[in-house]
Amino acid sequence: MDGLLERAPWVKRHKLDVRDYYRMGEAGIFEPGMRVELIEGEIIDMAPIGSEHGGIVNRLNRFSVRGVGDRAVVSVQGPLRLSEFSEPEPDLLLLKPRADDYTGQHPTAADVLLLIEVANTSLRYDRDVKLPLYARHGVPEVWIVNLTEGLIEVYRDPKGEAYLTTRRAARGETLEPAALPGLRLAVAEVLG
Repeated sequence: MDGLLERAPWVKRHKLDVRDYYRMGEAGIFEPGMRVELIEGEIIDMAPIGSEHGGIVNRLNRFSVRGVGDRAVVSVQGPLRLSEFSEPEPDLLLLKPRADDYTGQHPTAADVLLLIEVANTSLRYDRDVKLPLYARHGVPEVWIVNLTEGLIEVYRDPKGEAYLTTRRAARGETLEPAALPGLRLAVAEVLG
């Protein structure tokens, strides 16, 4: 059955928008603790967070909070409103400061200074699904902490569904987000 509908492009589909998505949550359709995100009008199950993944997100959070001070808002696994049909939940967002700390509305791509995904089992999904989505919506810089290969992939300068500037940084190298000069993260410190 997998792929059956993909072979039938004439079949009318109904995409969920963020209002539908939130109504489903409010109605209790999602079990407590269920990890899902809305991507292109579809509800996607997210991979469970293992201890290595969770620890690296915690480490990135600690380094980021110390490094940015009041220059950015650090958001951990929070929603990013890209369109009425897509609201992913990246592992870490460094956002432009806002007086309300984003209590009035979720951040959008225009608010992002740096987006970080931590990936091991989700590496293919992060690269093939989420990265083109981020580029299409103009997220200026994305890092994928690639736990499988022990490096950090850096993507900058979005155009269409791709990033024009890419880099793979290994242990021994230091990274600095383009929008946050002075915030330097050593790859070895991030990976542990």
